[in-house]
Amino acid sequence: MKKPVLIEHDAPAPLDPGAAPPIPDEPVEGRAMVRAVAVASRRGSALGRFALTALLALVTFIASVMAWRFVDGLLASSPVLGLIAALLIAAFVLALVLLAIREMSAYLRLARIDRLSRSVDAVIATGDLQAGRGTVAALERLYAGREDTAWGIARLKEQGPDILDADTLLAMAERELMGPLDLAARAEIQASARQVAAVTAIVPLALADVAAALFANLRMIRRIAEIYGGRTGAFGGWRLLRRVMGHLVATGAVAVGDDMIQSVAGGGLLSKLSRRFGEGVINGALTARVGVAAMELCRPMPFRALPKPRVTNLVTRGLAGLFGGGGSEKS
Repeated sequence: MKKPVLIEHDAPAPLDPGAAPPIPDEPVEGRAMVRAVAVASRRGSALGRFALTALLALVTFIASVMAWRFVDGLLASSPVLGLIAALLIAAFVLALVLLAIREMSAYLRLARIDRLSRSVDAVIATGDLQAGRGTVAALERLYAGREDTAWGIARLKEQGPDILDADTLLAMAERELMGPLDLAARAEIQASARQVAAVTAIVPLALADVAAALFANLRMIRRIAEIYGGRTGAFGGWRLLRRVMGHLVATGAVAVGDDMIQSVAGGGLLSKLSRRFGEGVINGALTARVGVAAMELCRPMPFRALPKPRVTNLVTRGLAGLFGGGGSEKS
């Protein structure tokens, strides 16, 4: 009868799982928003812009020549079809002209907000009461006909003439006119922060969450500009987005790890349970920062009489109930 063969070797004893070193806790970084800010704030070279402009001009020229030859050929072979083609091309050109007029109108509207902002800064610096009254009158004209500012304009017209101090007049104008607009802008920021956080937590594709973050931030900035009286078109909205993102990069506000970002997501229980949820919270917080920067750039008056929104409170209220958390702090 054969006996089993026992082979001995000097293999080390299995390690105790409890003695294994812990997995390093890498902080989440909000990569989607950081990349979105980098893409939006990147400014091309002058040579690149010249090449793009020349390419667009060439394509437009070629398309125009082709359209002319197409219509000319149709007119020669069939006058009725040629006339129809000419009318359709004319309608298309008219639509392009109307779009260009709308873009120019939006650009002028944003320029008007910038002039008002500089006028307010000048009144704050000089304390000139007459200049202050002119600036407040310009603000009243800007927001005339809007339901959310009608009561504030009526209050200013009633009590403004009795105020004999420029700072007091500007403070009253800020409270009466900017107060309801600030509430609407905060609601937009909270909604956008919630959307970006949810998309980052759910969508596993890196480029998809970057695109979603860019789209959500662009829409948020356009809505904030509209709230404060500046309408933006396609090009104006992208220009404003680059301006806001450039402001964030210049001030270092996209750096993860300062103020509340790490305390909200990096060191919280949520990011330890799910890294994707942690990334979502940080991206939502960075979106709130973008929104606050957009408020500062689109608001015709600086925050003086009214408090500047805090990113912590915006994130807390915006993400309330999204990942099982929430709060009721006042912004």
